[in-house]
Amino acid sequence: MTTAPPTTRERTVRGAPARRGVTAARVLRAESTKLTSVPAHVWLALGTVVAAAVTAYGLGLFVRPGDARSGSWVVTSGFVLAQVGFLVLGALVGSGEHTTGTSRATFTAVPRRLPVLGAQAAVTAAAALVTATLALGASWLATTGVRAAGGPAVDLAVPGTARALAGFVLASVAVALLGLGLGALLRRPADAIVGGIVLAVIGDHLLAANPGPVTDTVRALLPSAGARLLQDDAALAALDDATRGPQLGVWGGGVVAAAWAVVVLAGAAYRLRRHDVR
Repeated sequence: MTTAPPTTRERTVRGAPARRGVTAARVLRAESTKLTSVPAHVWLALGTVVAAAVTAYGLGLFVRPGDARSGSWVVTSGFVLAQVGFLVLGALVGSGEHTTGTSRATFTAVPRRLPVLGAQAAVTAAAALVTATLALGASWLATTGVRAAGGPAVDLAVPGTARALAGFVLASVAVALLGLGLGALLRRPADAIVGGIVLAVIGDHLLAANPGPVTDTVRALLPSAGARLLQDDAALAALDDATRGPQLGVWGGGVVAAAWAVVVLAGAAYRLRRHDVR
């Protein structure tokens, strides 16, 4: 009497661990490992912290005793240069798979693709959050002497001061996610970085040099509007009084920056879902 050969399901090795499918936790862990294992990302984060502190210290040297502004602007002024670091970090993470040619392997392992982009957004936001917090602390320490020498003190009782300090972190995360979206959408780090700098930095300065109803309206709708989060209530009121475009109020700039990040990430998700990867 013969027995039927075992089926494929029955051909299992006793004691072998069961294979697990793709889960959100595993994709998140994989993307976190990718981000932290690349030395360039770590050095970029450290450079961003240093750039924020050095810029804040340098701009703080121009503060004069009796300056009526809140001291929070001295601490957060390093965002002017630090935002470039956050933008580059996001762009490198978003375009990294496509630049190195590992995108096929990644999306073969995760066929649905969108969980990869979601995990990249999560780890990029976390990295930007930690880096921005360290940058804010370094800027605080770097400007201690300047503020103690007669400059404006950081008084949390001043309306908007606490929000301005937290806004440094929130705006940094928004810029990093914008860079991620551009990197994943354009798939070339240089294109994403240049495009992000034009949108978040250069465009704002060019429009500010030519004030008017149209230019002020366009300026208010650029991602650079997120820098309003770094201003205290008095500074925001002065900005709204001077503009000939829409008055964004306290949180309007943050809403604009967040909307840009969401829209660009949605575009990246659409391209990732509908088009081939190389």
